[in-house]
Amino acid sequence: MHSVVSHLDQRRAGVLLHITSLPGQGVTGDLGSSARHFIDFLQDSGLTLWQTLPIGPTQSDGSPYQSTSVHAGNPHLISLEPLVAKGWLSGHLLEQESFSEDDRRSALVAAWHGFNQHANPSDRSALTLFKEERQTWLDDYLLFQALHDEFQCGWWAWPLELRHREPDAVAKASARLAKRIDFLCFEQFLFFRQWMELKQYANERGVLLFGDMPIFVAHDSAEVWSHQAMFFLDDEGHPTVVAGVPPDCFSELGQRWGNPLYRWDLMQQNGFAFWVARMKTQLQLFDLIRIDHFSGFEAFWEIPAEEENAVKGRWVKAPGDALFERLHEVYDPLPLVAEDLGIITPEVTALRKKYQLPGMKILQFAFSGEPDNPYLPFNHSKNSVVYTGTHDNDTSLGWYLSLDSDTRQYVDEYLGRSLEIMPWPLIRSALASSARFAILPMQDLLALDGAHRMNLPGTVEGNWGWRFNWDQVEPDLAARLRRRVKMYGRLVE
Repeated sequence: MHSVVSHLDQRRAGVLLHITSLPGQGVTGDLGSSARHFIDFLQDSGLTLWQTLPIGPTQSDGSPYQSTSVHAGNPHLISLEPLVAKGWLSGHLLEQESFSEDDRRSALVAAWHGFNQHANPSDRSALTLFKEERQTWLDDYLLFQALHDEFQCGWWAWPLELRHREPDAVAKASARLAKRIDFLCFEQFLFFRQWMELKQYANERGVLLFGDMPIFVAHDSAEVWSHQAMFFLDDEGHPTVVAGVPPDCFSELGQRWGNPLYRWDLMQQNGFAFWVARMKTQLQLFDLIRIDHFSGFEAFWEIPAEEENAVKGRWVKAPGDALFERLHEVYDPLPLVAEDLGIITPEVTALRKKYQLPGMKILQFAFSGEPDNPYLPFNHSKNSVVYTGTHDNDTSLGWYLSLDSDTRQYVDEYLGRSLEIMPWPLIRSALASSARFAILPMQDLLALDGAHRMNLPGTVEGNWGWRFNWDQVEPDLAARLRRRVKMYGRLVE
């Protein structure tokens, strides 16, 4: 831990790209050879941070921010290539130009049978050790997922005895679904093995993995089902109050996210065990972690669950200071970045600074015309992370093309009317910033327009599916990037 954090004191540059956006034969990118090829590209480019979105199991909308578990990995990201190499799976599927998610799922079932027939003692011992080391969360997740697959509905609609986790009912369900649970455990074993092997591959090449941890958890998740007392729920398992943000200049109705809110009082009474365990998993997976919606640790917007929008909410204080004090007692130092975007109060800033957490600076937010705009590069602090844009923004080229003529002229003038075409002047500005880390979305490195954005907040259709292909990567891109990374003091050698 200490050696990793000392590395994070260095000036660095990196890329934002979710695993699902990698090229490959499946309907999403995965943890296979394309991920390693991407790490090689980062190494050649002098980019030493790879930031992803959350990597937990997703629900039907595919959003990585509404996961069914805060600990488990997304089985859609499992690569089939190592399973073929192990002899647990036929290579027939990999000979195809592409395959569906159903094909991948069937292949994982076949690999489980192959493992049972052909796995060597070392692999069998590794699976046993995996179960033992992660038992504190794994058993709950596996039973939750097996029951979810069986009933095909949210846990609050399950039979009463399972909804309330009555011991006899849980024991009988575990026995009845034992074969399904064993397979789901195998999936998690594969995910964690492949992820840790990828992390080792990246770290050996000087690339650090930068994760993303949502502050809230999905209602239909293993954690809410297995820790119901830690959330504001009624007797039937429905939230009584939910998370969101109040109305602002972007939304007159605010945003109603719908996540159940924490019983912070109970969490604090047991030493924030929920968060200590959650952080343990994330620190195993990542070298650096962004905490989404950091302001919610100081105060959160509480919305009555029956409200359709966020207008009739209220601010409620959260024990963020006590939480981070506890986390530092267990994991010190903490390699965290605070997502402190939007309207940030002095109290939130004080909390972030007390624990020396870097904040975020988004260049697409910088050009309001006012010199005190905190996102302008000359206002950046060293202890921050600068982005051209994030997964929630348009691509930088799409953003630039959408500006009115006056704002576009102001951007051009600020950036010095560069001879480079957009988005390269903005990329150069990010690299030149005094912020310790500069993160560039892959879409910007490929100079792609708004048709290639990852997510449009407030919508549920057409998000999270963007992927690049290697044909889009110009042959000299890595060399050009490396020159700029070195020019601005971000090359780590």
